Amino acid sequence: MHIPDGFLDPAWSIITYLLFLVYLGYTLRAIKGTLSSEIISYASVLAAGVFAAQMLNWPLPGGTSLHFVGGALAGIMLGPYVGFLAMFLVLLIQCIVFHDGGITALGANVLNMAIVDVIIGYIIYRALIKTFKPSDNIRFVGAFLGGWLGITLAGIACGVEIGLSPQFPYGVSISVPVMGIWHAVLGIIEGLATAFTIIYISKRAPHMILAEV
Repeated sequence: MHIPDGFLDPAWSIITYLLFLVYLGYTLRAIKGTLSSEIISYASVLAAGVFAAQMLNWPLPGGTSLHFVGGALAGIMLGPYVGFLAMFLVLLIQCIVFHDGGITALGANVLNMAIVDVIIGYIIYRALIKTFKPSDNIRFVGAFLGGWLGITLAGIACGVEIGLSPQFPYGVSISVPVMGIWHAVLGIIEGLATAFTIIYISKRAPHMILAEV
C-alpha cells in the first residue's frame, strides 16, 4: 500500500499533503498538554510493532503492494490522535530511511494508513463499546470489524489516488477493485490479529485501550 514516487501526479501529491498537514495541525492542538510519559511509552512500543508488521510485503499487479497496516489497532489503543502520530512516525521513517513509499507520495500514504485506517478502527470499536455493554464478544467484534474495514477502506483510498493519476498505467476501474478486493481479503487476517490483540490486552492491561476511556 506504500505508494512510491512517480505514481501520483503533482495535483494529488499536493492535495494529500495538504489534507495530512491540516490533520497534523489539528491533532497537535487536540493533544496539547495531554500526553503523559505512559501514553508516549505505549505509542513507542506499538509503533515498533507496527513497523515490523508492515515490513512484510506482497506485490500486487501494477506495482503496488499488500501488507499489514496496524492502523486500526493504533486507533483503538491510542485514540485517533496519538494513534495517528504513531503511524505517521512509522511511515516517515520507512519513507526516509528505508525508501518504502515515496517522498512525493508521503501525504497519500499517511492519509490512507495513518488517518483513514486509524479513524475507522477507532470509530467502529468505540461505537460498539458505547452502544453495548463491554464484553469479550463485543470487543472482539469491534476490533475485528475495525481492523478489517479500516485496511479495506485504506486500500480503496489508495486505489482511487493512483487510479486517478495520469502517471499510473491503470485507471480506477482496475486500481480500485485490485486494491479493495485484495485488502479486504488480507483484512480478515488483520481483523483477527487486531481482535485477539485487544482481547489479550483487555485482560492483562485494560487501561491501555484508550478507545474505551
